Amino acid sequence: MLMDSNRINELLNKYWNCETTLEEEQQLREYFRGGDIGEEWKETAVLFRYFEENRKKSLNDISFEAGVMEKVRTPAKQGKVVKLFYNSMRIAAGIAVVMVATWFIRTEIRKSTPQEVVDTYDDPKLAFEETKKALMMISKSFGTAEEQAKKINMFNEAQEEIQKKKEVKL
Repeated sequence: MLMDSNRINELLNKYWNCETTLEEEQQLREYFRGGDIGEEWKETAVLFRYFEENRKKSLNDISFEAGVMEKVRTPAKQGKVVKLFYNSMRIAAGIAVVMVATWFIRTEIRKSTPQEVVDTYDDPKLAFEETKKALMMISKSFGTAEEQAKKINMFNEAQEEIQKKKEVKL
């Protein structure tokens, strides 16, 4: 089928932009099926021929199934080095899982077990003196806190009185 180059360019542009009709696509297929194809469209002709060949194939085709099964069986034919690598990765993954599980279990056991109280002083007199110091520091802090609490209490009482006066006025 002879077509001028302008018409082919026009149809191809429409084809690449998904704007062709079924009749125009048929014209392109027939042109690229022929033997008299311009040099600038050789690659496009290969593409159209590929489409034409694969359009006839279906999933029920026995050769398709055989090809898929061959590709599925191919990993079984791999070399010893690849198998060794895969097996090593499986073992490493198993060890990693066991280590992580051990860490989590150990952490949970530590949380549930009470800590032992250990004496830090061997001399009872020294321990008594250190305890007195700690209690004195706490006592001073309580004294300061008590003063602050009194100020807050005075503020609350003043606020309550103001509130009562407002209620009486209303």
